[in-house]
Amino acid sequence: MPQLKLSYFDFHGGRAEPIRLALAIGGIAFEDHRFSFHEFSEVRKTVPFGQVPVLHVDGVQVTQSDAILRYVGKLAGLYPTDTYQALLCDEVAYVVEEAGVKLGPSFSMKGDELKAARIALVNESMPKYLGWLQKQLMARGGEYFADNRLTVADLKVFVDVHGLNSGRLDHVPTDLVERIAPALNAHMQRIAQNPAVVAYYAKFGHK
Repeated sequence: MPQLKLSYFDFHGGRAEPIRLALAIGGIAFEDHRFSFHEFSEVRKTVPFGQVPVLHVDGVQVTQSDAILRYVGKLAGLYPTDTYQALLCDEVAYVVEEAGVKLGPSFSMKGDELKAARIALVNESMPKYLGWLQKQLMARGGEYFADNRLTVADLKVFVDVHGLNSGRLDHVPTDLVERIAPALNAHMQRIAQNPAVVAYYAKFGHK
């Protein structure tokens, strides 16, 4: 097994959280390098494109969160070996990433500009993405997004839905997912009850 070091902000969420969860579920040892937002100004000088997460694999630095997630998913047995199921897994992961890209610019906004941008997202793109994800989930049996089992696609959606529900996003109602796509909330709750997920968060004092 390669030596792995994952670098990202010190909080539960964001682009690195599905990667952390996949490694934890797979029982794969890795260095969980976390840093504060204040420290990021120095960290970004050392990473490609000034972006995180990055993964060091036997000392070689790799960028792009979805590429890293697919890699660790394969290591952890959480990525389909069937090519069509792998396509379905990737499709979901990339849709969640695309939704996050639309949300991203709002993090640099404040006041009325932030409010207007977030309300527009809540009324337009967020329902479209959530509705599409729910439709795909139900079409595939209602429990998992691909391969009839837990994959990295489920972890990606789990982290995203948890973030939308958290109340950390100003002007995004905490009941948005429940109103638009309740099956995604049920999915999130099932993933949260996975014993490996429970054990992972218990290490940080989370229930």
